[in-house]
Amino acid sequence: MNTYLLITSIVIFLCILLNRVSNRIGIPALLAFIVLGMLFGSDGIMKIDFDNYAFAEQICSTALIFIMFYGGFGTNWQRAKAVAVKSVLLSTIGVIITCFLTGLFCHFALNMSWEISFLLGALISSTDAASVFSILRSKKLNLKYNTASLLEVESGSNDPCAYMLTVAFISISQGSASPGNIAILIVKQLAFGIIFGVLIAKLSIMLLRYIRFKSAGFDAIFMVGIALISYALPAYFDGNGFLSAYIVGIILGNTEIENKKNLVNFFDGITGLMQMLIFFLLGLLSFPSKLPHVIVPALLIFMWLTFVARPLSVALVLTPFRSKIKQLLLVSWSGLRGAASIVFSIMAYTATNDDLDTFHIIFMIVLFSILLQGSMLPWISRKLDMLDKQPM
Repeated sequence: MNTYLLITSIVIFLCILLNRVSNRIGIPALLAFIVLGMLFGSDGIMKIDFDNYAFAEQICSTALIFIMFYGGFGTNWQRAKAVAVKSVLLSTIGVIITCFLTGLFCHFALNMSWEISFLLGALISSTDAASVFSILRSKKLNLKYNTASLLEVESGSNDPCAYMLTVAFISISQGSASPGNIAILIVKQLAFGIIFGVLIAKLSIMLLRYIRFKSAGFDAIFMVGIALISYALPAYFDGNGFLSAYIVGIILGNTEIENKKNLVNFFDGITGLMQMLIFFLLGLLSFPSKLPHVIVPALLIFMWLTFVARPLSVALVLTPFRSKIKQLLLVSWSGLRGAASIVFSIMAYTATNDDLDTFHIIFMIVLFSILLQGSMLPWISRKLDMLDKQPM
């Protein structure tokens, strides 16, 4: 046990160091965490043999709960409600369009089966909340036309749709799905996710107004419990726990709560730790020796996503709102893929017992996305004259 604790402490210190270094050289810290995990993994320097994908899925899913919850908690609804309709359309219709365009490309261009093609499309269809929040907030990118709020709400709310598509295509690949079953699944996911999210948030507000925490820090512990139950309760009834957690976060984050500033600082730290954990663990799971085998299809899918599927879905959704062309270009470029896609790919692997090529393809796409899109996002924002000089 002492050995594991020592390794854990070393990893945390290295992640903090890499975070400072990455900020100075302009590379997203999340990429540094992944690379560190790869160095500690079975093909890396430390040779840690870790391939328990079911355990990793549980840990990463739990980390995503806090990332989703705090994504909502840190959203300013007064600014976000002006772009709420656009964001919701991007996080639903936009995700579906991206999924199907990617599926068609994988089938016709890469000669993959229909099942694997559309499963890949589902896995990679959503932009990643952790990546977008991390880059926008660490770089303090205040964007014109309320674009930062648009991106934050979209990335925070589109994982539930991608999750539903992933579950549906896993069922199809297993031969256990019918149109009726899929329709029931989608209705239950949305209905229970929204209903439980609103009810848990309202009940939490009532409790916070009547409970007085006499010991410092107990309000933060109470909020951790809220975040966990906001996912677990709807998920128990086959609802969408990620959607519920995000809704609870938004409602609580935009409600007057005692000691709220300290809660924000607490969740800043928790979310940072969850990001370190999730990206390090995903790097640890990968086998770098297998990456050259999938680098070509991963690069082709990434190029299609970045320059065709994502821009087309953004244009179809936002053009009716008469959005400016430079906003369309920036939103298209900001479609970063990240932890959620890899977590969903682990879910697909554990459910189907397929080979690990799908996982490593998604892994490589995420690496390309964070490295290229994430690193260039501040530069692209400046070139498009999208940086707002007004204080955030």
